[in-house]
Amino acid sequence: IYNFNLTQYPKLIRVRDIFVFQCLIGARVGDMVKLTTDNIINGNLVYIANKTKDENPEPVTIPLGKKAKTILKKYKTTSGQLLPFITGQKYNEYLKELFKVVGITRNVQRINPTTGKPETVRICDIVSSHMARRTFVGSMHAKGVKNEVIASMSGHKKDSRAFSRYYEVEKKLKNDAIELID
Repeated sequence: IYNFNLTQYPKLIRVRDIFVFQCLIGARVGDMVKLTTDNIINGNLVYIANKTKDENPEPVTIPLGKKAKTILKKYKTTSGQLLPFITGQKYNEYLKELFKVVGITRNVQRINPTTGKPETVRICDIVSSHMARRTFVGSMHAKGVKNEVIASMSGHKKDSRAFSRYYEVEKKLKNDAIELID
Protein backbone atom coordinates (compact mmCIF):
# COMPACT_ATOMS: atom_id res chain seq x y z
CA ILE A 1 0.00 0.00 0.00
CA TYR A 2 2.78 2.41 0.99
CA ASN A 3 4.48 2.40 -2.42
CA PHE A 4 1.38 2.12 -4.62
CA ASN A 5 0.98 5.00 -7.09
CA LEU A 6 -2.31 6.70 -6.20
CA THR A 7 -2.00 9.86 -8.32
CA GLN A 8 -5.28 8.93 -10.08
CA TYR A 9 -7.00 8.73 -6.68
CA PRO A 10 -6.01 11.89 -4.75
CA LYS A 11 -8.49 11.39 -1.88
CA LEU A 12 -7.01 7.94 -1.23
CA ILE A 13 -3.47 9.28 -0.78
CA ARG A 14 -4.34 10.83 2.58
CA VAL A 15 -6.29 7.73 3.65
CA ARG A 16 -3.33 5.53 2.69
CA ASP A 17 -0.95 7.73 4.66
CA ILE A 18 -3.16 7.72 7.74
CA PHE A 19 -3.59 3.93 7.55
CA VAL A 20 0.12 3.23 7.04
CA PHE A 21 1.02 5.64 9.86
CA GLN A 22 -1.47 3.86 12.12
CA CYS A 23 0.11 0.52 11.14
CA LEU A 24 3.48 1.94 12.19
CA ILE A 25 2.38 3.22 15.61
CA GLY A 26 -0.37 0.76 16.61
CA ALA A 27 -2.61 3.38 18.22
CA ARG A 28 -6.35 3.08 18.49
CA VAL A 29 -8.00 5.35 15.93
CA GLY A 30 -9.66 7.31 18.76
CA ASP A 31 -6.24 8.12 20.21
CA MET A 32 -4.62 8.75 16.85
CA VAL A 33 -7.04 11.49 15.81
CA LYS A 34 -6.21 13.43 19.00
CA LEU A 35 -2.45 13.35 18.50
CA THR A 36 -0.73 16.66 17.89
CA THR A 37 2.80 17.81 17.26
CA ASP A 38 3.11 18.20 21.06
CA ASN A 39 2.97 14.40 21.29
CA ILE A 40 6.31 14.08 19.54
CA ILE A 41 9.08 14.17 22.11
CA ASN A 42 12.70 13.40 21.19
CA GLY A 43 11.72 11.40 18.09
CA ASN A 44 9.09 9.40 19.98
CA LEU A 45 5.34 9.57 19.87
CA VAL A 46 4.17 9.86 23.50
CA TYR A 47 0.54 9.89 24.61
CA ILE A 48 -1.82 8.51 27.22
CA ALA A 49 -4.24 5.98 25.74
CA ASN A 50 -7.81 7.15 26.21
CA LYS A 51 -9.03 3.65 27.05
CA THR A 52 -6.71 3.39 30.08
CA LYS A 53 -6.59 7.04 31.19
CA ASP A 54 -8.91 6.47 34.15
CA GLU A 55 -7.15 3.42 35.57
CA ASN A 56 -3.57 4.25 36.57
CA PRO A 57 -2.59 5.78 33.23
CA GLU A 58 0.90 5.31 31.89
CA PRO A 59 2.24 7.11 28.83
CA VAL A 60 2.56 5.06 25.67
CA THR A 61 5.89 5.69 23.94
CA ILE A 62 6.54 4.62 20.37
CA PRO A 63 9.78 5.44 18.58
CA LEU A 64 9.01 6.96 15.18
CA GLY A 65 10.71 5.14 12.32
CA LYS A 66 11.72 6.52 8.91
CA LYS A 67 8.40 5.77 7.18
CA ALA A 68 6.37 7.35 9.99
CA LYS A 69 8.54 10.48 9.91
CA THR A 70 8.29 10.66 6.11
CA ILE A 71 4.50 10.54 6.30
CA LEU A 72 4.38 13.23 8.99
CA LYS A 73 6.61 15.54 6.92
CA LYS A 74 3.99 15.52 4.15
CA TYR A 75 1.36 17.15 6.34
CA LYS A 76 1.34 20.45 8.18
CA THR A 77 -2.05 21.12 9.73
CA THR A 78 -3.09 24.50 11.09
CA SER A 79 -4.63 22.81 14.14
CA GLY A 80 -1.38 21.13 15.15
CA GLN A 81 -2.83 17.66 14.48
CA LEU A 82 -0.28 15.16 13.27
CA LEU A 83 -2.38 14.18 10.26
CA PRO A 84 -5.42 15.72 8.57
CA PHE A 85 -7.96 13.17 9.75
CA ILE A 86 -11.45 12.62 8.34
CA THR A 87 -14.42 11.14 10.18
CA GLY A 88 -14.08 7.55 11.32
CA GLN A 89 -16.97 6.53 9.08
CA LYS A 90 -15.40 8.10 5.96
CA TYR A 91 -11.99 6.68 6.91
CA ASN A 92 -13.39 3.13 7.00
CA GLU A 93 -15.37 3.69 3.79
CA TYR A 94 -12.30 4.99 1.94
CA LEU A 95 -10.15 2.15 3.30
CA LYS A 96 -12.40 -0.33 1.52
CA GLU A 97 -11.98 1.64 -1.70
CA LEU A 98 -8.21 1.89 -1.15
CA PHE A 99 -7.82 -1.86 -0.69
CA LYS A 100 -9.79 -2.53 -3.88
CA VAL A 101 -7.74 -0.02 -5.91
CA VAL A 102 -4.46 -1.43 -4.60
CA GLY A 103 -5.65 -4.98 -5.32
CA ILE A 104 -5.83 -6.33 -1.78
CA THR A 105 -8.92 -8.45 -2.35
CA ARG A 106 -7.96 -11.91 -1.06
CA ASN A 107 -10.53 -14.02 0.72
CA VAL A 108 -10.37 -14.39 4.50
CA GLN A 109 -12.31 -16.37 7.04
CA ARG A 110 -14.21 -14.60 9.80
CA ILE A 111 -17.11 -15.13 12.13
CA ASN A 112 -20.17 -13.31 10.82
CA PRO A 113 -21.02 -10.68 13.45
CA THR A 114 -24.78 -11.21 12.94
CA THR A 115 -25.10 -14.97 12.58
CA GLY A 116 -22.04 -16.05 14.58
CA LYS A 117 -21.17 -18.53 11.82
CA PRO A 118 -17.90 -18.78 9.89
CA GLU A 119 -17.90 -17.19 6.46
CA THR A 120 -15.48 -16.32 3.67
CA VAL A 121 -15.31 -12.66 2.67
CA ARG A 122 -12.98 -10.43 0.70
CA ILE A 123 -10.63 -8.51 2.96
CA CYS A 124 -11.32 -5.30 1.03
CA ASP A 125 -14.99 -5.57 2.03
CA ILE A 126 -14.31 -5.74 5.77
CA VAL A 127 -11.17 -3.62 6.24
CA SER A 128 -11.44 -0.95 8.92
CA SER A 129 -9.16 1.30 10.93
CA HIS A 130 -8.78 -1.46 13.49
CA MET A 131 -6.91 -3.56 10.94
CA ALA A 132 -4.00 -1.10 11.21
CA ARG A 133 -3.71 -1.81 14.93
CA ARG A 134 -3.85 -5.54 14.30
CA THR A 135 -1.22 -5.16 11.57
CA PHE A 136 1.10 -3.34 13.98
CA VAL A 137 0.81 -6.05 16.64
CA GLY A 138 0.94 -8.94 14.14
CA SER A 139 3.97 -7.56 12.31
CA MET A 140 5.90 -7.09 15.54
CA HIS A 141 4.89 -10.53 16.78
CA ALA A 142 5.97 -12.16 13.49
CA LYS A 143 9.40 -10.51 13.81
CA GLY A 144 9.87 -12.04 17.26
CA VAL A 145 9.39 -8.89 19.33
CA LYS A 146 8.48 -9.78 22.91
CA ASN A 147 4.81 -9.43 23.77
CA GLU A 148 5.60 -7.06 26.66
CA VAL A 149 7.33 -4.67 24.27
CA ILE A 150 4.51 -4.79 21.73
CA ALA A 151 1.87 -4.32 24.44
CA SER A 152 3.71 -1.32 25.87
CA MET A 153 3.66 0.39 22.46
CA SER A 154 0.08 -0.56 21.58
CA GLY A 155 -1.34 0.81 24.81
CA HIS A 156 -2.24 -2.53 26.39
CA LYS A 157 -1.93 -2.96 30.11
CA LYS A 158 0.60 -5.49 31.37
CA ASP A 159 -0.84 -9.04 31.21
CA SER A 160 -3.84 -7.83 29.19
CA ARG A 161 -6.07 -10.73 28.13
CA ALA A 162 -7.29 -8.64 25.20
CA PHE A 163 -3.79 -8.39 23.77
CA SER A 164 -3.72 -11.97 22.47
CA ARG A 165 -6.65 -11.20 20.13
CA TYR A 166 -4.37 -8.98 18.08
CA TYR A 167 -2.10 -11.55 16.56
CA GLU A 168 -2.25 -14.96 15.00
CA VAL A 169 0.59 -17.39 15.03
CA GLU A 170 2.05 -17.46 11.55
CA LYS A 171 1.82 -20.63 9.47
CA LYS A 172 5.63 -20.79 9.19
CA LEU A 173 5.99 -20.73 12.99
CA LYS A 174 3.48 -23.57 13.27
CA ASN A 175 5.35 -25.58 10.61
CA ASP A 176 8.68 -24.93 12.36
CA ALA A 177 7.17 -26.09 15.67
CA ILE A 178 5.90 -29.33 14.11
CA GLU A 179 9.31 -29.99 12.57
CA LEU A 180 10.81 -29.88 16.07
CA ILE A 181 8.85 -33.00 17.05
CA ASP A 182 8.60 -34.72 13.65
